[in-house]
Amino acid sequence: MMHSLSRRQQGLIMTAGGALIISPDALLIKLIGLPDYDVLLWRGLLTALGFALIVWLRKGRGFWQAYRRCGWTGVGVACFFAVSTFGFVLGNQYTKGGNVLMILAGAPLIAAVLSRIFLHERLPRRTWAAIFVCMVGIAMIVLDDAGGGSWVGNAFALMAATAMGCNFTLARTKSGVDMSPMLALAGLIVAAAAFVASGLGTGLSAPPTMSWVWLVLLCLGILPLGFTFIQRGPLYLPAAEVGLLMLVEVVAGTVWVWLILGEEPAPTALLGGALVIGTLVGKGLFERHLEMRQRRKLHAA
Repeated sequence: MMHSLSRRQQGLIMTAGGALIISPDALLIKLIGLPDYDVLLWRGLLTALGFALIVWLRKGRGFWQAYRRCGWTGVGVACFFAVSTFGFVLGNQYTKGGNVLMILAGAPLIAAVLSRIFLHERLPRRTWAAIFVCMVGIAMIVLDDAGGGSWVGNAFALMAATAMGCNFTLARTKSGVDMSPMLALAGLIVAAAAFVASGLGTGLSAPPTMSWVWLVLLCLGILPLGFTFIQRGPLYLPAAEVGLLMLVEVVAGTVWVWLILGEEPAPTALLGGALVIGTLVGKGLFERHLEMRQRRKLHAA
């Protein structure tokens, strides 16, 4: 079925689908309830295993070749992904999960600027317009969180958004190469950094049973599957559009945190979320209309 779709449509489906899969991330981090470095260590180790397993299932005998093709660009992608993981996890420890998700939605704007500077990619005016309208919606939701310690969490979330934009832009520089296998290396980087930062493991402890259940569900299943789809997005779409589709995670993740943990957003925040979703849906429908019109013209010719 995917082969009958255009490359752009495949990219849209994979990226948006991956973002929807990882949307419970912020919720599960809070349910895990472990200290910062414990979460980062176990998340790093388990996601590395999960990503490597997916590569092995996809590539079989070409397992190592998939890593070699990524080269040093892949190492850079892994480092940026590791930084975004640190920012995301620590952000969720210090502020509301919905707030972290909304600040992460700044990644498309960052990616758009970086792609314009380094890759000379020109985005249609409608994409720039969608990005800026979504930024307005994000600002409306972020204003909902002014609690103690929130600005520390917001700073970590901004770090994650910046690293994510850099990741997508860098992945775009190596055309036709799937960078998703390098996410296993990113997991190992996260685990090693957490181990060192904790005092070489002196402050770490084994997770309790329920925390372990959430960790395995999140880090061996949800994250490897979802991020594999997302990291393949730059093969088909500009970096800024990949980041824009990540807003699916932002809104869905906010709903998860709201429904399960009762972190109810203010009316202004709800309006901001509706603005984000409405913009994405409207942009998608408009581009679908343009694509169908172009196909009719080609068919007529």
